[in-house]
Amino acid sequence: MAHKILIVDDAAFMRMMIKDILTKNGYDVVGEAADGIQAVEKYKELQPELVTMDITMPEMDGITALKEIKKIDPNAKVIMCSAMGQQAMVIDAIQAGAKDFIVKPFQADRVLEAISKTLG
Repeated sequence: MAHKILIVDDAAFMRMMIKDILTKNGYDVVGEAADGIQAVEKYKELQPELVTMDITMPEMDGITALKEIKKIDPNAKVIMCSAMGQQAMVIDAIQAGAKDFIVKPFQADRVLEAISKTLG
C-alpha cells in the first residue's frame, strides 16, 4: 500500500512540484494545505503517515503548525521545507520535532531520500 502524504506549502507550484515527485514514485498524496491552520485541520481529518511542511506561510507558519500537529499526534512524521538561508528556522523546526528538512528549490532525489528515511 502506498504511504499517505500531506503536502503543505503556500505556493501552489511548490505543492505541485512535490506532488509530482511523490506520485511518480508511488506515494499517495492524500491532501494539500496552503497554510498552517489548514495543515492542522487536514492532519486531523486525513491522518497522513507523513507531512511535508513549508516553514514560511501566512496565517500560521510551519513551525507553529508542526507544534500543533505534535500535540495531536506525538508520533507525527513531518519534514520541513525551507528556502536557502533559513538555518535558524530549520534548527527550531528540528527542536520542535521535525524529522528532516529539504531545501528549495527541490531536488527530487533529496525529497525521496528524506521521505524514505523518515518513513523507515
